[in-house]
Amino acid sequence: MTNLSWGQVCARRLDRHGLSAPPATGSAPEADAVAAAVSTMCGAHAQVASAAELSVGLRVPGATRTAVREALWTDRTVVKSRGPRGTVHLLAAADLPMWTGALSALPVAPHDQGRDLLTPEQSEQVLAAIAEALADVELTTAELTEQVVARTGSWAGDRVMDAFQDKWPRWIAAMAAATRGGVICFGPNRGRSTTYTSPARWLPGFAPMDGRAALAELVRRYLYAYGPATPAHFARWLSVPAPWAAELFKSLDLTGVTVAGRRAWVAAGDTDFPDDGPSGVRLLPYFDAYTVGCHPRELLFPGAAADRALSRGQAGNYPVLLVDGTVAGVWHHRRSGRTVHVTVEPLRALGAGRRRALEEQVERVGQVLEGNPSLTIGTVEVGPHA
Repeated sequence: MTNLSWGQVCARRLDRHGLSAPPATGSAPEADAVAAAVSTMCGAHAQVASAAELSVGLRVPGATRTAVREALWTDRTVVKSRGPRGTVHLLAAADLPMWTGALSALPVAPHDQGRDLLTPEQSEQVLAAIAEALADVELTTAELTEQVVARTGSWAGDRVMDAFQDKWPRWIAAMAAATRGGVICFGPNRGRSTTYTSPARWLPGFAPMDGRAALAELVRRYLYAYGPATPAHFARWLSVPAPWAAELFKSLDLTGVTVAGRRAWVAAGDTDFPDDGPSGVRLLPYFDAYTVGCHPRELLFPGAAADRALSRGQAGNYPVLLVDGTVAGVWHHRRSGRTVHVTVEPLRALGAGRRRALEEQVERVGQVLEGNPSLTIGTVEVGPHA
């Protein structure tokens, strides 16, 4: 069995995430380059749009937030939908068949609140109504509600689903199933209103993959970007039961390795690892895929990093400073006009070389965000997810 050091694992993950080379500016990238980065990282968490733009932009030489937006809304090589854990993600449009096939094959997730508000027959009616209403338009929630009610009946508009301090109409209980099944995705915002449309507008001829084949491909993609990993790591990333993930791993052609003495898996044939350890300094935003998807947590967030950069054991609530692939601090940025004020709080001293690398990284953050960056080394005063 191949025995790997933590350094070798970090070096491979950084390389595959496009985070190992020094920051590069260059000319504006092709939309396909943005989509390729999104595909390799298995989606970019996009609950906060600016964080997703920064996650992707930092992985693509020359990319800015405008390039990411154009790939999403103009070229449509990227789509905004729900991915791992049922959370909003940017996904490569070409990967939609895999994602919808795999997500539809998952055990019913506990976050599918309200799934008992519709009978199976009503759910089918709602899904058909959504597909018909969104075939070639973008609709707000209110507009889509009108269309669904008109195609199904007044019962679909009954405000019975809990929604913070309000109630949502009954049909929204089918939203998770509609997303998993490839019936609905996000369209561009209309002012402050969210819109929805059909994924087939991003990928003509779109149809979900067979569930079993899609799950096998998703595991392979996950292990490519985040491996070596265990079924428990995969289960946490996808928010599925660990025993179910263990059975899925057993059914696939995987190769066992050890990482710092611990058993983990990679895809069969994907056993090449660098001889050298990782190097470099990187700033990653909220819920960046690298920090959310990589394990073990105690090695990625060693010592003081666990106390400072994790929130109840959850990664992503703080933007992090990476040094040689491992979390070594937190940071925050605040925009004021064209100026992007960046405060970095290292958890250990940075030598002159790493300080220069940090300054280059701050400059790259400013370029992605299309602003003029300034750097302050000091305590980050804001709390998680600020």
